[in-house]
Amino acid sequence: MIYKEFQDLKLSALGMGCMRLPVLQGNDSAVDEEAAAAIIHCAMEHGINYYDTAWGYHDGHSETILGRALTSYPRDQFYLADKFPGYDLANMDKVEEIFEEQLKKCGVEYFDFYLFHNVCEMNIDAYLDPRYGILSYLLEQKKNGRIRHLGFSCHGAMPVLKRFLEAVGKHMEFCQLQLNYIDWEFQNAKEKTALLAEYHIPVWVMEPLRGGRLARLSEEEAAVLKQLRPEEEIPGWAFRFLQSVPGVTMILSGMSDLDQLKANLATFETEKPLSDQEMDSLMNLAKSMVSKTALPCTACHYCVSHCPQGLDIPKLLSLYNEHAFTGGGFIAPMALAAIPEDKQPSSCIGCRSCEAVCPQQLNISEAMADFAARLQG
Repeated sequence: MIYKEFQDLKLSALGMGCMRLPVLQGNDSAVDEEAAAAIIHCAMEHGINYYDTAWGYHDGHSETILGRALTSYPRDQFYLADKFPGYDLANMDKVEEIFEEQLKKCGVEYFDFYLFHNVCEMNIDAYLDPRYGILSYLLEQKKNGRIRHLGFSCHGAMPVLKRFLEAVGKHMEFCQLQLNYIDWEFQNAKEKTALLAEYHIPVWVMEPLRGGRLARLSEEEAAVLKQLRPEEEIPGWAFRFLQSVPGVTMILSGMSDLDQLKANLATFETEKPLSDQEMDSLMNLAKSMVSKTALPCTACHYCVSHCPQGLDIPKLLSLYNEHAFTGGGFIAPMALAAIPEDKQPSSCIGCRSCEAVCPQQLNISEAMADFAARLQG
């Protein structure tokens, strides 16, 4: 196992994310506890010492099951991360109640790492609102030794990340980002990583395999990579990419069976960053994969001045591209929750005024109609 230094700690470069534990009959709230414990025990035996859970994972059962599995080990042999669930605005005035319950569920007296969960467009106002006292409470718990290291995860766009860092960056010790070779440019992860470097904040990686998409390439996509490294397994490319990104300290993977765990353990026996040629080929492959579903909007904003509804079309197209490529997911709906109802994709009247001035000749009205339909299920 490769280990990375973080302050005075040595963290396994591969951490176990507990959002995708094995379940019974496809029911996300019914975790197969025996199978989950077997995975956790195997991970511990092979050197993984970082475990990440959250209030909402597996309908609230992830914390409890992870905590029970880890009771087999001395507390100083693993690092446990949990999060305050600000993705639900109803939780904002319950930070003390939730924190105390999380400690009980996990069966511990302190968290090694604790995060503001999912800082995004929808919740940043509440996260930073002093009326809720979230930051002050968590800093007090850190002072009392019940939180060892404080950080945040972020699915928000670049302006959200900038605002959060400007407000509370001096208190943040790490940031968890959705980072992989697709999102390096597609979700602006490259720029986000550079901004975190300016604050001297190391990167924790979530979704390294893009929900499994980067482990399931088409034959044509896989052939490009096999020409470069015939011996490298396809999922390994996603991890080797991350091993090439400065600032990456922790890579979290949600491993739902022993085969996935063992394959990842084999990859993390060595560090094999990409050469310049390999990086260029991987970035070209990523662009090709995205281009099959994404509209090539350049955000010139010509369309905005011609929209009678006043829609922020480039922003909506960016969210549409994310939603279409992912095949759904929560990122686009989450961002749209912060946009007024009359500025949603469904407000497009199909007048095509935007298309008349679009340099890329995009079928914007069709994209807005499709986006609205996708959001309605």
